Amino acid sequence: MRFFSPLILAVLAAASLAKADLPSPRLDRIQPLGAAAGSECEIEVQGSDLDEAKGLLFDHPGLTASLVAGKDSKKFKVKIAGDIPPGTYDVRVVGRFGISSPRLFAVSKGLTDVAEKEPNNEAEKAQVVAVNSAVNGSSDGNAEDWFRFPLKKGQRITVDCQAGKLDSAMDAQLNLLSPDGQLLAASGDYNGRDPFVDIIAPVDGEYLVNVADLSFRGGYPYRLVISDRPSVENVFPRVIQAGQSVELVALGRNFGSAGAASKEQIVGQPPLEEFKFSVTAPGDILTRGAYRFLEHPTNHTVLPTAATCTLNGFQVEPKFGEFSAGGVPMLVVDTPVVREAEPNDDREKPQSLSLPIVLAGRFDRERDADWFTFETTDGGQHSFDVYCERISGRADPYLVILDEKGNRVSEIDDFGHRTNAFDGHIRDVSGQVSLNAKQKYRVLVQDRYRRGGPRYQYVLTIHKPQPDFYAAVIHSQNPGPGAMNIWRGGAAWFDVSVHQKDGFAGPLTITAENLPAGVHASPVVMQNATSGAFVVWADDNAAETEAYFDLVAKSKVDGKEIVREVRPYARVWSSTDMNSSRPTRRAALSIRDKAPYSLRFAQERIEIAAGGKGEVKLLLNRIWPEFKNDVNIQGINIPGQIKPQLAKISAGQTEIAVPIEIQNGTKPGEYSIVVTGQAQVPFNKNAMATDRPNTLVTLPSQPLTVVVLEGKKK
Repeated sequence: MRFFSPLILAVLAAASLAKADLPSPRLDRIQPLGAAAGSECEIEVQGSDLDEAKGLLFDHPGLTASLVAGKDSKKFKVKIAGDIPPGTYDVRVVGRFGISSPRLFAVSKGLTDVAEKEPNNEAEKAQVVAVNSAVNGSSDGNAEDWFRFPLKKGQRITVDCQAGKLDSAMDAQLNLLSPDGQLLAASGDYNGRDPFVDIIAPVDGEYLVNVADLSFRGGYPYRLVISDRPSVENVFPRVIQAGQSVELVALGRNFGSAGAASKEQIVGQPPLEEFKFSVTAPGDILTRGAYRFLEHPTNHTVLPTAATCTLNGFQVEPKFGEFSAGGVPMLVVDTPVVREAEPNDDREKPQSLSLPIVLAGRFDRERDADWFTFETTDGGQHSFDVYCERISGRADPYLVILDEKGNRVSEIDDFGHRTNAFDGHIRDVSGQVSLNAKQKYRVLVQDRYRRGGPRYQYVLTIHKPQPDFYAAVIHSQNPGPGAMNIWRGGAAWFDVSVHQKDGFAGPLTITAENLPAGVHASPVVMQNATSGAFVVWADDNAAETEAYFDLVAKSKVDGKEIVREVRPYARVWSSTDMNSSRPTRRAALSIRDKAPYSLRFAQERIEIAAGGKGEVKLLLNRIWPEFKNDVNIQGINIPGQIKPQLAKISAGQTEIAVPIEIQNGTKPGEYSIVVTGQAQVPFNKNAMATDRPNTLVTLPSQPLTVVVLEGKKK
């Protein structure tokens, strides 16, 4: 039993008297999870703070929705254009308090959508469906969903239960039975948490499949695809040189006359087929530092992560006549690509490489150890990366470097930022190691658990440092999913996460593009920082709206300007023990009712010499007349060299002086700082109610640019 001190109990009791912030719409689930292009469907939504829901906001114009009439209706009629590309799309609920956090909606072609019908909790009551159907179902508490479908002997089908891939919290398990009730295949955690089965029917007859949540939790949506259409498992190689047309080999199933037999096989499945096709990488991937996707990268691991936040690439889409088979992530590089050459399992017989190198490899079988050797030209830092999770590979790679005497120089393993709602910590290798000039080294690349097979691909890169960065933003609300909803006259912020590559130290400047009228954002400058805040605010008279916008980061490396897209992310689940974040195509915001208060500095810029002090006023605008309480001021990711003395703005006050001290030795340049106010604000969702309990409201200030000047020399 855990005991709490009287002081802690008092704090908890006081905290329970106040609500946690103003309403923030959260979309927990949608049903169904998808539909076919050119069709219509009715979507029902569930979540919190979805009051007066009036529409849905999609990230593609080919998806439109209208509210189904009815009191407190949470149903929408959705139209899917016939020319919308198959893939996944973000959907948000639009309501009184703004836009919700997003959920994923799948668009398919060539599948017939079927709604699950109860009762189907027993094999004898299995719902009859046809091959090439997408069943939109929901898990049953303490029960299974059963389906029945006819197959001909020799017919190859795949059964793909899409749940985690589409933002559902269901941990699905799947069993496939023969016409006489014998278990043919079972699956779980094949694509992330989602199960997948591939069989060739041994006899004519009606086959059975059952689906359930691992813990038999009920109410979680899923999309069960039963198909004999082309299905791509993966593509090799998974790296392309920019500007080059490259022939790739897709491994998969049901390729028909376009495919050929392959020797490749996944344990427990029939042999795969292969299909060769050519592709050229989009021209702006490297110049913009971008990742383009058809399907949100969500099924690479059992918990969604921001794995692609450090990947410059795109998804290829092998086509088979009118059908396309998924989106497979590819790395784009600016140098030629070499392929791994077996046998290289013996440390005494490694594959010889010349630096710089980009190598497409694979752990071909269990316990496969890939050894390489190279000789340095120059000494100093060398950058090593192994891309695997980032390209949806299934391995957990690590890398070991040995010198020519066999001494271990270094081992590199997992990397990435995990901050607040943003989770970019992944299983891939990335790091720098100092090597001697004109010496030979050996490198071992291996899966941590010694697994192997067609699914265990990777890309190895070794080169001299090329400073660069990857910038990402995520809604600041923690721990739950949320969205940027700005109350008129007020502000909201994104947490910024920057992965500094190959010694990049900044500065970089982030700006917003395509903001709606009445909405503003000042450029944010980050000096050698991995985290920060980007604030967006609205005028007092800004129109109510929902809009997408973009963020761009710029810097200079060796005197040359580089421009990088800032990638937006969203938190998937509320649970604090399940870090979960995934990309969205664009950042989104809404404008709603007046904010209770706002904060801004009396001036936008202040100059202070390193080692010196300055002072600036922080102004509070009490927008709601009834709001008179204290406002406690705190910093958000303020650079360590900048030392503002923050205090509270007491009841009745509208400003305070903020002394700022700059540490000796601080690099001259611009630094952006943002503070937040925390205040108890009287609020009730019902505008006509007289009872207005205190609600703890946190709002950011508009940013202040601190220009650090050269300090006095001693």
